[in-house]
Amino acid sequence: MFRKILEFRSEREGDIIDITEPIRQVVKESRVKDGLVHLFVRHSTTALTAIEFEPGLLAPDSETCALDSRWGDGNGRSHVKAALVGPSLTVPVGNGELLCGIWQQLVLFELDVYAGRERTSVCTVTGD
Repeated sequence: MFRKILEFRSEREGDIIDITEPIRQVVKESRVKDGLVHLFVRHSTTALTAIEFEPGLLAPDSETCALDSRWGDGNGRSHVKAALVGPSLTVPVGNGELLCGIWQQLVLFELDVYAGRERTSVCTVTGD
């Protein structure tokens, strides 16, 4: 097993950060040929997925959420979006490479309404 903590910086709500290359580098550093890479973000308003990387993929921000009225910070939608997409992602590794589809990239969604956040992802590679 090989584990590495990765840091990513977002600038604003709605940022979609392509993290494919840093994850490829971790797999290479791990020297695992066949196995799995698991990613987990340690934030409740950030999410991970595999998708074709392009801007404008997120749901609109025009709807309010009951959580907004409780806390008054306008951040309810951030938590709901993050919960729907999820904080983790597992990708197979074969022959030392990520086994993503041709149109798939690994991305981090910044969903928080507050700008400029440092985001931490735990990357764990297991296998032979």
